[in-house]
Amino acid sequence: MTEAPAWTLSGFGDEIDDDPVVQVAVLQALGASAIEVRSAWGVNVVDLDEDQLAGLHRLLEDRGQSVSAVASPIGKVDVGLPVEHEVTRLERAIAAAHALGTRDIRVFSFYRSPEQTPEDVRDAVLTRMRALADVAEREGVRLLHENEKDIYGDVPERVLDVVESVGSDALRLAWDNANYVQCGVRPFSDGWGLLAPYVVYLQVKDALAADGTVVPAGEGDGELRETLTALRDAGYDGHASLEPHLASATRLGGSSGPAAFGRAARAFRDLTRQIGVTLR
Repeated sequence: MTEAPAWTLSGFGDEIDDDPVVQVAVLQALGASAIEVRSAWGVNVVDLDEDQLAGLHRLLEDRGQSVSAVASPIGKVDVGLPVEHEVTRLERAIAAAHALGTRDIRVFSFYRSPEQTPEDVRDAVLTRMRALADVAEREGVRLLHENEKDIYGDVPERVLDVVESVGSDALRLAWDNANYVQCGVRPFSDGWGLLAPYVVYLQVKDALAADGTVVPAGEGDGELRETLTALRDAGYDGHASLEPHLASATRLGGSSGPAAFGRAARAFRDLTRQIGVTLR
């Protein structure tokens, strides 16, 4: 008898609460054995000092909660900043990843000023992404590019350009259906065929095409069921990280609170159950 596919359920703890104790308690109540760390005690992960990182690691280890990824803000800055700006911040994100026991770090491919087109900044973006990949290769970590609205890599064709032009095994993709919807993209129909070979991480949220409102998985236009089915059929066995954004969302993050986070988790679990995937 074939064993059912199993994915590791994770989530952005700071969407629940600033206190990591509360973050873990809620995640575990929802059956999530991992956590994606964006901030703790109200401090962004790249700004946590050594003592804070050590304390967070002890807390998670004591509670048996693994870290799926460091949700860094690297690349969520204007592309006009010097290359060294984000290289320096990446080094802090890497220190956090090492301290927390993960090799995966979420990154982005830079904002541009309103008068610039994607073509205007392409070379500058690729130079910076290559520099980040060089550091990642040296340090033995893996960068996960997230398709965020308004960065260079916000639509499938430019996401593909980033990952193939950089050409590094240390740069792969975190897939976010809702973000594609907010860019006017049908995620599965328009993007999956191009990007599937590079997708190694799933961030879970959905959105309405009409106005970009974020909703629980399966309640929007993000083609979640089709995407999840394709992941299952491809033998995916990685993380599924809840990032509900059900209360608020900004360029640097979002929040949901425990109740809305629970609603998002249950909606996602219903979808995975329908396609025969278990969550652990």
